[in-house]
Amino acid sequence: MTYDATAPLTLLGNRSPAEFLSEYWQKKPLLIRGAYPDFQAPLSPDELAGLACEDGIEARLVEQFGPDKTWQLSHGPFDEDTFSRLGERDWSLLVQAVDHYVPDVAELMADFRFIPAWRLDDIMISYAPPGGNVGPHVDNYDVFLLQASGTRRWQLGEFCDENAPVIQGIDLKMLEHFEVSAGQDWVLEPGDMLYLPPRLAHHGVSESSDCMTISVGFRAPSADEMITSYADFRGEQLSEEQRYGDADLTAPSHSGEIDEQALARAREIILTALDEPSTLAAWFGRYMTQARYPDQLAEPETTTTADTLLNRLEQGEEIERSLGSRFAFHGLDSTRATLFADGDAIECDRTLAEAVASTDPLTQDLVPMDHGAAELLAALINRGSLHWLDDDDA
Repeated sequence: MTYDATAPLTLLGNRSPAEFLSEYWQKKPLLIRGAYPDFQAPLSPDELAGLACEDGIEARLVEQFGPDKTWQLSHGPFDEDTFSRLGERDWSLLVQAVDHYVPDVAELMADFRFIPAWRLDDIMISYAPPGGNVGPHVDNYDVFLLQASGTRRWQLGEFCDENAPVIQGIDLKMLEHFEVSAGQDWVLEPGDMLYLPPRLAHHGVSESSDCMTISVGFRAPSADEMITSYADFRGEQLSEEQRYGDADLTAPSHSGEIDEQALARAREIILTALDEPSTLAAWFGRYMTQARYPDQLAEPETTTTADTLLNRLEQGEEIERSLGSRFAFHGLDSTRATLFADGDAIECDRTLAEAVASTDPLTQDLVPMDHGAAELLAALINRGSLHWLDDDDA
């Protein structure tokens, strides 16, 4: 799916993607009343609680007045006894990556493709009775907060750096000082949405008994994470014969001194080794498409061969992306590209890469099909990244 950068979108308050990106993205917050007119929550609170009870699903429970201490944080999976002891206010349930398990939630992701797909992370959904909240805090990433049901009051403060003090002795990174900025206090109703850039202090408190909020988050790896990952990736490609050398060495004034010339040689080795554009592209695509929960990509019961795939496509069957899978591509030229799928890289026809990295189902009419393309798609099906639309075991 592609967007017309000049066409207004309802979910952006009738702003175009170009206008939103220029004026708001990573710059300032935006309240959008009626971003989703007549919005209906894609799942119920009971269904959300059911997910939080399953193994392998990341869920958290925040209790302002917990059984052991204030602002107690607990991690799932939970059980019925946990929910039965909770009171009628002042707690929050947060379930991560709901889009990986609920197709109706996953469909929301397509609405945010005016941001590169590889920047999208997952959809978290929170439920809270009156008073439920996680305290004033900041996030290190952009987020769209869509009110799914009930009402929540959002208050925004100032941008905070990493040195902003947090309250000590509790389980949450809650800001020690939080002041509401003038005019930045709203109650959101179903269908309303709030965009927040990174590091903006915010505080959301449930005002109803059925408050559910959908959080669309984005991937924002730290410099530490990126440098460590890329250095490991690049290091695997370097020869043991590439070593520090000093043919220009002169007698030192002190044998124990590391002089500026030595540092310059080390710097040159490191920068030369790392500054390799094609390697950077190969690493970045793999890195940004790594599955958040690799174990979720289940292999199908029946293996698909290239011939089987061609036959099923000819019969009109369709292929979809599995929930939780990530795809992107990097163009090599006008006809070839590297397709990235759940952390792997495959060179292929550019049109095929574009089709796989889109949101539309893959059909015989959509993808350029030859035996090589069929083998690629079959491999992605057999590893669990793609699946047949009508297969029960998908």
